[in-house]
Amino acid sequence: MIALARREDAAVPAAEFRSGNPRDQWRDAVKIRQEWLGHGLSTEPADRLTAERSLNAIYAKISRPRPKVVWVDSPEAAIPLVTGLPTLDDLYRGIRRPASRDAPPLASDVAMAGAKLRGALSSTVIHADPELSLVRKGKRGERWPKLPPLDAIRVGIPFGVVLHQGIRVALHQSLATGFRVPVRDALGRGPVPVCWYGQQDAPWIAYYDVLHRLGLARYRPDDLDHLAHWAALARSCGWWWPGEDVCVVVERPEAVSVEPVPGTWHDEVQVRSVRYRDGWRPV
Repeated sequence: MIALARREDAAVPAAEFRSGNPRDQWRDAVKIRQEWLGHGLSTEPADRLTAERSLNAIYAKISRPRPKVVWVDSPEAAIPLVTGLPTLDDLYRGIRRPASRDAPPLASDVAMAGAKLRGALSSTVIHADPELSLVRKGKRGERWPKLPPLDAIRVGIPFGVVLHQGIRVALHQSLATGFRVPVRDALGRGPVPVCWYGQQDAPWIAYYDVLHRLGLARYRPDDLDHLAHWAALARSCGWWWPGEDVCVVVERPEAVSVEPVPGTWHDEVQVRSVRYRDGWRPV
């Protein structure tokens, strides 16, 4: 069981993370990544008050009234309650047919708000941000090689590339590929309505948190506040399905066992077993 001390604000710059030396900055980034990996794998009971407060704020951001929040103990228990909510294919159809008279589903607005937030955050990063476009080397535009981080810094790979590989990509390996994909596959019912993943949304949140805490980005106050609500969800609950009137939210798992991914450099893990609070064992 992994649990880390709660931080009141996920994006508060700390004085100890202000060194300009890339090696020191990398060591600080690793500490922050470990914090977020801990949140992504936490088996502590959900902080329902914090989660509901941040969900209300995210709904308000897209001009929707606060929803009724229904808590369940596992993604499997959520499925009967979210029947009829849009799938990813439904959202793509709405994009392909923008002239439709039907109002876009709420999930589409949440996705758009999240995408705009990430774009706004990336626009303030002081180096070329690989989250926006691939950062390549030389006139031929070759990809930078993947090396152990301190070796990468030593041979001159841009620090922004090292951070992206070692934070964003590494946490995605652990919490998306290594956790939420096998759990989602275990639902086994065809397309699942669009949801967000709470604690397993940590990869992108952690990446922007690292940039901010290392002094490599200067986020606008409104964007920082918006990011803080997504971060609070990642620290406080599991998956969530937003509907117009009801938002279904999953408790964090009761038990999680992971193992290292062989041949990696950034603490990547993959899930061995998961047990939710109603006894559901997807893995």
